[in-house]
Amino acid sequence: MTRINTDRLSALLDRARGRAILIVGDLMLDHFVIGRVDRISPEAPVPVVHFDHEEFRLGGAANVAHNVATLGGRVEIAGVVGTDAHGTRLLEDLAGMGIDTSSVVADPSRCTTRKLRVVTTRNQQVARIDYECDGEVADGIERTLVANLTDAAGRADVVLVSDYQKGTITRGVARAAIDAARARRIPSLVDPKVPHIDYYSGASLITPNHHEAEAVTLMRIRSTEDARAGAQRFRDRARCDSVLVTRGEHGMWLLGPDGEEALPAEAREVSDVTGAGDTVIAAIALGLAGGGSLSDAARLANKAAGLAVSRFGPVAITAGELRLSLGDPAT
Repeated sequence: MTRINTDRLSALLDRARGRAILIVGDLMLDHFVIGRVDRISPEAPVPVVHFDHEEFRLGGAANVAHNVATLGGRVEIAGVVGTDAHGTRLLEDLAGMGIDTSSVVADPSRCTTRKLRVVTTRNQQVARIDYECDGEVADGIERTLVANLTDAAGRADVVLVSDYQKGTITRGVARAAIDAARARRIPSLVDPKVPHIDYYSGASLITPNHHEAEAVTLMRIRSTEDARAGAQRFRDRARCDSVLVTRGEHGMWLLGPDGEEALPAEAREVSDVTGAGDTVIAAIALGLAGGGSLSDAARLANKAAGLAVSRFGPVAITAGELRLSLGDPAT
């Protein structure tokens, strides 16, 4: 990337500050129980973890919201939580970051989605326990959610759908989000799940990882040429305007309305890819909200993803960190 491009991306990040992003999706809480391991249990061939401390982080669509907020965007989020202590914690954590949670619906019939990971002090995951109700939300909850997101879209510069297939993104919710964006003539972005591919028709951009792209297109994606063909087939199948295929250490492939391009991976060291897709779509949303081209928004996202995967667990990249990676010392 040339210096003029990094200057342009830094300016885009400045223009994006304060722009409004509506995020619709599956809210999760990531719970880490961290301890040290120095022996194997005599009861079974498993490690004994001596508890040290625990951490809670925002996950799923909530992690997307966290990323948009720390990059300088103004965020409103629409989703579903349970009427439990973890739902309360999740909403309090979001509100503490200045994220508007007024469009979130509490469903007493569901638990708040929580992923409990047992992790060693050396960041090695021992086990994961998922607390979730992944059936689609009931009709009454869906109607309230659709009404909330349709109203919230009137205040947004971009609508972003973060689908983790935990019940929030029904066909009706996806359709309402995409239609509301179209009515406002603003971009609609989707981080997809394969079984819901027919939900996303008409979206401005869908961001599958290469495994999801392979599953939708029934193609193996192992090379740049594969990525090119796969993105084209994915766009035809999903009936969307543009596709960004994320390929891990192989970078990204962007198929936009005005052309296509390969973006090489930015990470020097990969610690953990958890949440990297959240960082990608958050940065793209903010770049588009700031008036950038899809190409520049994707380049900004590629830089942000390179920072995210260098750390353990889902993380939120700040605008200052991203500026430094672009060679801009201003914070």
